[in-house]
Amino acid sequence: MADPASTNAVILAAGMGTRMMSAMPKVMHPVAGRPMVRHVMAMLEQAGAETIITVVGPGMDEVVHETRPHPAAVQTERLGTAHAVLAAKDLIAAAPADTLLVLFGDTPLIRPETISRMLARRASPDAPGVVVLGFEPEDPGAYGRLITGPGGNLEKIVEAKDASADELAVGLCNSGVMAIDGKKVLDWLGRIGDANAKKEFYLTDIIETAIRDGAHAAVVMGDADEVLGVNSRTDLAAAEAAMQDRLRAHAMAGGATLTDPGSVFFSWDTVLGRDVSVGPNVVFGAGVTVGDDVTIRAFCHIEGAAIGPGAIVGPFARLRPGTVLERNVHIGNFVEVKASVMGEGAKANHLTYIGDSEVGAGANMGAGTITCNYDGHFKSKTVIGRGAFIGSNTALVAPVTIGDGAIIGAGSAIVKDVAADALAVTRAKQAEVQGWAKRFNTKRGAEKAAAKARKEDT
Repeated sequence: MADPASTNAVILAAGMGTRMMSAMPKVMHPVAGRPMVRHVMAMLEQAGAETIITVVGPGMDEVVHETRPHPAAVQTERLGTAHAVLAAKDLIAAAPADTLLVLFGDTPLIRPETISRMLARRASPDAPGVVVLGFEPEDPGAYGRLITGPGGNLEKIVEAKDASADELAVGLCNSGVMAIDGKKVLDWLGRIGDANAKKEFYLTDIIETAIRDGAHAAVVMGDADEVLGVNSRTDLAAAEAAMQDRLRAHAMAGGATLTDPGSVFFSWDTVLGRDVSVGPNVVFGAGVTVGDDVTIRAFCHIEGAAIGPGAIVGPFARLRPGTVLERNVHIGNFVEVKASVMGEGAKANHLTYIGDSEVGAGANMGAGTITCNYDGHFKSKTVIGRGAFIGSNTALVAPVTIGDGAIIGAGSAIVKDVAADALAVTRAKQAEVQGWAKRFNTKRGAEKAAAKARKEDT
């Protein structure tokens, strides 16, 4: 009997993806911010696969890099799916297992629970030599059909173009995902021929090869959305939509409130705490963690940021990579924070840019404050002490340190360090000319009236 824990996998990723109309390999296109092939690999890791081999085409170095530290094999000629698996035969032989899984790098929605059910079926007392993941789409169309016998065993897989009318009436379709007896897989693959119109070696022929060898095949059912293969930009959009629905449901099941779920977009690795409230049109990029009791208001873009408990963000705020908001921080409308730490209770409520900075607990950044962190060549740091108050329309020219409790007068350009509890103000002396405005308005008003009169005369 097969042991589901003794499992290796091959991911077929050598396809050119010509319908994607892209210079990038198809499997590198992202879904929820992560390449499709990485979704498949992470799912296999979660399902307990040990050695995971990716079969790539020549020159697909970025796919090899993405799938490290797992090994890769190169299919130098594209002669069918069975030929693709055999491109990894040396790696398969070097790491024997009871079951070899075969999947495709462009199916990012398959769940680990589904693979576990396939492995459990392989480990059942009748030990089928091949387990195929089947599904029943609304429109079977051009999918290959799974033809089963009276006892429910799988007898063959028939491509739609080769199927009879009775076979086309079958609604059970082939996903292409298989769990194969690891001790026999290389022998069975080696016996598959290319006697077909395309002169290719089809993995689907392994069913009849296994049956001729005295084994039998079985089917495990999956959901149609899980086995969606991405072959075009339209398919990619459908996969993204399905993944986002899955991530939204996960967020809400974990205790987050999404005011308008359909307008919130998550990255594959977004982490939300309990009692988080997310308003409409919020986008989470990669690497975001959100603590408990956080409010994220509408139209925020957040990437590579850690948001502490009780913080309030937005509306219309942008948090860029390297941002850390500690407990109860307030980030308001049209505020951008990048590579900065905002201490507990610090506030930047309006029209502010904070970059490469440390802002102390309880500090308040007035509207229009800018940390001038870039001199055209290098980034420099701004340090703002605990409880400091930065007046509106202030430019802090880094590198600069504002001491604890200091106050910066509105409209200042600060280029030197400011001591704790000091007041710093830099602005031109205000001058006043009595009566000037009245004389100016009288003169200009008369000129305007005269110009209007001349126009009317003509």
